[in-house]
Amino acid sequence: MNDSNQSTIQPILEPGEQIRVTARAMDAILAVTDRRLVVAASDRIALATPLTEIRRIQFDIERSRPATLVIVPEQARDEPQVLAIAPDEYHTAAEALVALGLALTAHEEPQPA
Repeated sequence: MNDSNQSTIQPILEPGEQIRVTARAMDAILAVTDRRLVVAASDRIALATPLTEIRRIQFDIERSRPATLVIVPEQARDEPQVLAIAPDEYHTAAEALVALGLALTAHEEPQPA
């Protein structure tokens, strides 16, 4: 993680909370910690929600445009986030998606048979 990402996210971390991965969107920083998903815009924290409170994540790539990352929280009070991801950030966005996907499946409740 680079220093500007660290300085943006570090102040809101809870004691003992560890950042797993960050990715830069065009207007924000996306961070996956061991507890939460954080989206930090330049002037505010747009989303900081527990990993168990993520309902849906969608990543769309189109030719000749930035990719679109959509994050839909479980709670209606938390605003969905739509982030533009430049092609040179696809690798870090993919790392964040993998970390999120693994965290979401680790927190899944077993479904009755």
